Amino acid sequence: MRCIAGPCPETIRVGLLDSTLREGEQTPGVSFTVEQKLEIAKALDRLGVQMIEAGHPAVAPDVYEAVKKIVSMKRDGEIKAEIIAHSRADRRDIEIAAELEPDRIAIFYGVSDIHLKYKHRKSREEALSIIAEMVSFAKEHGVKVRFTAEDATRADYSYLVEVVRTARDAGADRVSIADTVGIATPVFMRNLIERLRRDVPGVEFDVHAHNDLGMALANSLAAVEGGATIIHVTVNGLGERAGITSLHEAAIALKVFYGVEVVDLTKIVEVSRLVERYSGIAIPPNEPVIGDNAFTHKAGVHVAGILANPATYEPYPPELVGRTRDYTIDKYTGKKAVKARLEKLGVSVGEEELKKIVEVIKSRPNIRYLRDEDLLEIVEEVTGRKLRLRPPESIEALIMVKCESNTYTTSVARRLSVLPGVKEVLEVTGEKDIVLKVEVSTPIELNQVIEGIRSLRGVKETYTMLVLKKLSNS
Repeated sequence: MRCIAGPCPETIRVGLLDSTLREGEQTPGVSFTVEQKLEIAKALDRLGVQMIEAGHPAVAPDVYEAVKKIVSMKRDGEIKAEIIAHSRADRRDIEIAAELEPDRIAIFYGVSDIHLKYKHRKSREEALSIIAEMVSFAKEHGVKVRFTAEDATRADYSYLVEVVRTARDAGADRVSIADTVGIATPVFMRNLIERLRRDVPGVEFDVHAHNDLGMALANSLAAVEGGATIIHVTVNGLGERAGITSLHEAAIALKVFYGVEVVDLTKIVEVSRLVERYSGIAIPPNEPVIGDNAFTHKAGVHVAGILANPATYEPYPPELVGRTRDYTIDKYTGKKAVKARLEKLGVSVGEEELKKIVEVIKSRPNIRYLRDEDLLEIVEEVTGRKLRLRPPESIEALIMVKCESNTYTTSVARRLSVLPGVKEVLEVTGEKDIVLKVEVSTPIELNQVIEGIRSLRGVKETYTMLVLKKLSNS
C-alpha cells in the first residue's frame, strides 16, 4: 500500500458517491433529459457505486421528475445504490426532497467567513442555528441526513468543528467536507480529516474536492488516508468550472495505491462513453484510463520496453479496465516495434530491409501515424514485393459527417477542425451535419484524415467525395 500524504493507515475503508446527475449537470452547457438520467443511474448502479446523488429536486420540474423516478427504481429493486436528494438549508427545499422519499437528503450550507458574509449574510452563530434547525427538520421526515460544509477548506478550523458537531447533534450521520474552490493540498486535506475525526467523533466523513488547481484526485485520496469513507466523483470529472474528482481516476487510483476495488473497473469505459455522448463534453485523447491514448505508446524505447514487459511503461495493465495496449508507427518508431507489427500482419523481412523500412518511416515527419495499410505500402517500396493494391494518388476531397444523436455538433466540429489536412469545417442542414474540405498530397494522408474523423467520439458516419475538377470564373 502506498500513501500520498503521510504514513499509511492500517486499513482503507472507502466507497464512491457519484454526483454526475447533480454536480455533473452543473457543467456549463450540460443538461440531461429525464430518460438520459435514468439510463445513467442504471449504468452507475451496474458499475457498483455505493451512492448516487440523483439531483436537487427543488431546482426545476424535470430534475424533480428524474429524482422521483430514480427513487422509484430503487424502491422497485432496479437499483441497489443509496439514492440521495440534494437540498439547500431551506424548509421548502427539504420538504420537496423528502416527499420523494429518497434514502438520504444532503443539506449544504457555506461555512467559511467569506460565504457567511457575502452569500448568506449571516453571523457564525446564526449559521449554526440554521444548520441545527434544518438538519433536525430533515430528520423528522424519517430519512438519513448528510450535511455538506460548503467551502470547508477555507473555514476557520475551530468554527468548522462547531459546524460539524452541530450537524451531528442535530441528526446528521455523515458530513461532507467540501473543497469548494479547489485550494487544498493533500497534506492539508489529510490533516483536516484526521483532526475532525478526533475532535468530533461519531461522524462519517465524505470528501467533495473541486479540481480548480488540478488537485481533486490527490486531495480525495489524502482525505481517505485521513479517514474519510466516501469520495464524491462524477463521470469524466464533470462539474462546476473545472469539475470535481473523476470517477475513473478515483476508482483506478484506489485499486493501484491501496488495493481497494470499489466498482467494476471493466465497466468504467462504457459509463464514460455514455456520459460523453449525453453531455456533449468530449473526452480528451490523453485522459487517464479512458482516453484514446491512455494505453498507446509512441517512442521507440517505450515500445521496445512494453514489448519485452508491459510493466516497464504501464502502471497497471489495460485489461484491468477492459482495454488493450497499442503503439503507433511513426518517426519515433524503432526497429523492434516495426518488426513486431509486421509479424502481427504475417509479413517477414530481413534485417537490412527492416532497417530501410524504418528509415523511410522516419523520413516522413509530417505523417502523424501509419496505419497497417500504409506500413505495408512502405514495405512494398523497400522490398519490391506486392502485398496490396495501391490506390490512386493526388487527392482533394469533401467529407460529409453525420453526428450521433444527442451530440453537440459544434463540439464535434471544433475537434474536426484541428485534424491535419482539414482546411475548412462547415456545419450544414440536411441529412449530414458537417462538411469538411480536405486537401492532402497522398492517399496515405487521406486515409489518416478519414480514420481520424471516424475515431472521434460523436461521429456516426462519413461520406467521402473526391474532387475531380475545379472550375473558376476568375
